[in-house]
Amino acid sequence: MIDGKRIRLRAYSKDDLKDVLEYINDFEIRKNTTPGIPFPFRMEDEEKWYENNNPMGDGKYSFAIERIEDNKYMGGCGVNEIDWKNSVATVGIFLGKPFLNNGYGTEAMELLVDFIFNEMNINKIKLHVFNFNKRAIRSYEKVGFKVEGVLREQIFREGTYHDEIIMGILRREWKTRDK
Repeated sequence: MIDGKRIRLRAYSKDDLKDVLEYINDFEIRKNTTPGIPFPFRMEDEEKWYENNNPMGDGKYSFAIERIEDNKYMGGCGVNEIDWKNSVATVGIFLGKPFLNNGYGTEAMELLVDFIFNEMNINKIKLHVFNFNKRAIRSYEKVGFKVEGVLREQIFREGTYHDEIIMGILRREWKTRDK
């Protein structure tokens, strides 16, 4: 477990899957996190993902985000891809709608970034975010991520094409940032 002030990152439990399914299938959450068609997941999909979630294996590390005060599952974050040769990790995060706009996502991302730089010895962390997800962009900027590029009109949502923004943070920027 990785404890912050109000939240912790921990391993997923099978007991989390019902909440995962509820949160991830909310259209507002889904449209901000999935580049493909935001079609709902089934419980069978979540169970299969859970069974294949191997922290000792393929370089993907998934953490459940839990509120410390009541041990409530709130969402998830993790390392989705690692380029070990070039020391670059790609990350992602989502929170259930009841937990948005409270700084939980920013705190979770800070804990994840710190873990990646200090435990995995990675030099750069990057992520992808859709330009209409202003809340997430502000959160990532608070953590220290900077825009590195824009994939123009990469995402089609609700009848319109939108840009996908690539953001990144370097280990030296993390170590020297204002805390």
